[in-house]
Amino acid sequence: MLERLLGDELDDVGGYIAELIYGANDGIVTTFAVVAGVAGAALDPAIVLILGVANLLADGFSMGMSNYLSQRSERDYLAAQGTGATDSRPPIYTAAVTFLAFVVAGWAPLVPYAFGIDATFRFSIVVTGVAFFVVGTSRSLVTDRRWYLAGTEMFTVGMLAAGVAYAAGVALGGLA
Repeated sequence: MLERLLGDELDDVGGYIAELIYGANDGIVTTFAVVAGVAGAALDPAIVLILGVANLLADGFSMGMSNYLSQRSERDYLAAQGTGATDSRPPIYTAAVTFLAFVVAGWAPLVPYAFGIDATFRFSIVVTGVAFFVVGTSRSLVTDRRWYLAGTEMFTVGMLAAGVAYAAGVALGGLA
């Protein structure tokens, strides 16, 4: 799918693993932070969709553009140093991969809210955990890591971040 979107330049998806994992993980974490914060503060579930989609698009765009600017800065630095050693991947492609990974994976915590599923927050926790594990295991497709270790690692790190977001929502819930 990415090859169709990004053209012939994207011959090796494994070459974009950093952008894929970074974008997907951050998309899941930050979107779940909105979900957990709203749930922890006991606010109306409709607010989750409004804040979640706004976060998904704005933060995803910001991540993509930050990736673009960092890649361009590195290229400019190397050129100024006269090393000529630059990454062959066009910065716009790394930015697009980061953005797409962020948005696609970041939808996971919002799925129960988008479909009006009962017990939305509990279901969102499950969907989020599964998304972390699936994205983590996908790393094993282009690395030598065992799929269950890669999945467990990302699940653990992601759910710890989700727990921080929920705790913040509970702690700040009285302000709303």
